[in-house]
Amino acid sequence: MKKNKPNTSQLYKNSRRTFCKNTALFTAGMMMPAMEMNAMYNVFNDKKLKLALVGCGGRGTGAANQALKADDNVELVAMADAFEDRLTGSLAQLEKEFSGSDKVKVKKQNCFTGFDAYKKAIDLADVVILTTPPGFRPYHFEYAINAGKHVFMEKPVATDVPGIRKVLDAAKIAKENKLNVVVGLQRRYQRNYIKTAEQIKQGEIGKILSGQVYWNSSGVWVKPRQANQSEMEYQMRNWYYFNWLCGDHILEQHIHNIDVANWFIGEYPISAQGMGGRQVRTGPDHGEIFDHHFVEFKYPGGAVISSQCRHQPGTMSKVGEGFQGTKGIVETNDAGVAKLVDFQGNDIFRYRSRNDPNPYQEEHNKLFESIRNGEVISDAENGAKSTMAAIMGRMATYSGQFIKYEEAIKSNLQLVPEDLSWNSTPPVTPNSDGHYTIPTPGKTRVI
Repeated sequence: MKKNKPNTSQLYKNSRRTFCKNTALFTAGMMMPAMEMNAMYNVFNDKKLKLALVGCGGRGTGAANQALKADDNVELVAMADAFEDRLTGSLAQLEKEFSGSDKVKVKKQNCFTGFDAYKKAIDLADVVILTTPPGFRPYHFEYAINAGKHVFMEKPVATDVPGIRKVLDAAKIAKENKLNVVVGLQRRYQRNYIKTAEQIKQGEIGKILSGQVYWNSSGVWVKPRQANQSEMEYQMRNWYYFNWLCGDHILEQHIHNIDVANWFIGEYPISAQGMGGRQVRTGPDHGEIFDHHFVEFKYPGGAVISSQCRHQPGTMSKVGEGFQGTKGIVETNDAGVAKLVDFQGNDIFRYRSRNDPNPYQEEHNKLFESIRNGEVISDAENGAKSTMAAIMGRMATYSGQFIKYEEAIKSNLQLVPEDLSWNSTPPVTPNSDGHYTIPTPGKTRVI
């Protein structure tokens, strides 16, 4: 892909008044201590940051909302989505939210639709939000980084291993060019998890030997097939249930809990084995993904993590994590709770949210703060490695085989075609009865 040179723009207005003001500030700053000079950086880097949204569904609209609230001097200038109705709905919602302000400035000519719309939107921005179905993420991220843009991208960052490698390559370029990248693994920006990680790092529970991570729920939305829809449009609308677009719910949702295990242990899995299948969601409207997975992940230091996720109504719901160390036990969840106890049940540390910042908002606050301060957040490598861990889990449940990282990362099994249009045939198509081929342990190829 041809690399675009990063856009450059003036940081200051060229008026005599602004020049004199900046000169005076600089002269005063020369006499300030280093700490005060760092604080002055925001004054000198107060340019209007232009924002582009790529992927205008509910998560994208929410992320754009949070980005616009994160910085006083940012404006949304471009939007892109595969579907015009999603783009116009998102724009209307954002215009309503920010009515009376100058935050949403998306001209009609800067609304782009189609499979290549992302390029046109990214080209117009300083900061981009990537919130399309995750199968497209590697291509969009690569383009944004090559174009010199700061990025917020949702998790997971890919649905196949070639996509993982593409993200890792782009992550290196982002670091070299001092581009900020925040990935939507928001627990890393959530106070109870941050405080727990600090306690673990200080050795309060010793070395983690085992753990359990959960995302058990009743499931998510389904988009019924509409009359006269092409197969491509149907799958794009109902993207959650097709692996080339979503990667299965072990990847799309359960990655959060797997990432917490990686974070707290300080390592990434070297192997995975497990089982899964479809018992409840068996209709054609649920595409090709499983409704339950159970995986054992093994880590370099010897820890073994049991991972379970389920989309089955009427069953036990649990989203959270537990870990056992040589000196104690940890429990965390996304409701803002954290608890560390010793083996006698005595408290080591307890935390419960008390008006903590919204972690979804914090991701964007930290991103724009880092841009303004000339710092660099580099979430992309971790995002790719935690995505890879979840993909290994899917490989294990789909195949029934013992999956080693060193073999899995070399896979050339590509789920997402490089060139797509509305006339393309999707990578998977229904059988004569309208159902899709379901992965079968012992038969399905995953590497």
